[in-house]
Amino acid sequence: MPISVRLDQETEALLIKTAKALDTTKSEILKASIHDFCKKTLEGKRKRPYDLISDLIGQEFSGKGDLAIKSEEILRKAFKRKK
Repeated sequence: MPISVRLDQETEALLIKTAKALDTTKSEILKASIHDFCKKTLEGKRKRPYDLISDLIGQEFSGKGDLAIKSEEILRKAFKRKK
């Protein structure tokens, strides 16, 4: 399917250099680039909020296994120290 795209001079120069370096056509580079971009974008849209931060969860450990159970007590002590 033919598609026409207008590129600025800098982008066109980069495309030409890349095509020469890879010994391929500008069309092949554009097709591969569009394919990769669209695939990554759609995969990103499918992620749940948890998936986006999962690498951050559980990275730090306080050493206290009872934080959830004693949360009220811990907060009260912390507020008393502030006064």
